[in-house]
Amino acid sequence: MPKIGAIILAAGMSIRMGEPKLLLPLRGQPLFRHAIDSILGSSMQPLYLVAGKYIEEIRQHSEDYPGLKIIHNPNYADGMSTSIKLGIQSIKEHVDAVMIFLADQPLISRDVIQALIEKYIECKDDGVRIVRPKYKGEAGHPILVDAVIIKEFHSIEGDQGGKSIIQKYDAMTETVSFDNSMWGFDIDTPEDYLKVKLHLKS
Repeated sequence: MPKIGAIILAAGMSIRMGEPKLLLPLRGQPLFRHAIDSILGSSMQPLYLVAGKYIEEIRQHSEDYPGLKIIHNPNYADGMSTSIKLGIQSIKEHVDAVMIFLADQPLISRDVIQALIEKYIECKDDGVRIVRPKYKGEAGHPILVDAVIIKEFHSIEGDQGGKSIIQKYDAMTETVSFDNSMWGFDIDTPEDYLKVKLHLKS
């Protein structure tokens, strides 16, 4: 069984939200905890969360997650790539693959996580190196990346994330489709936050 770890990206500055979105209340707990709770139900180890400006608040709200390792990204203002590189640098010696999560996707389902893991195990001997979900046809997160190509993420810059690497390895990518678009919904604006709150009440 391959060893798969998780990196949770939680160092964004919440510019479009106007306040620290990951700390906003959602069903009685800070928004970022929902993604962690889904991950904890899986077999993934280790778990790294990369935080920036609001690391102290995130630490305070994470004290009951003994298995979660929180890393500080002092360069968070330079974009998502800095968090991805920091997370990969920390985890790469310990895993055969890594799943990269966005902490602002509170509705991510354990079904998605499990399906990506199963697809990776099923296809890795056929040369598949990336597995990602599609929500109603739209590619999204989390993204599972084999350790063979993890080192390539050290070349990314700015706020692009891993898009260029995913494009490069398109022929080695498998997708898993889901009908529930809200599972992959990420919160950037007050309108997004309201949409998720209304969804949870429905």
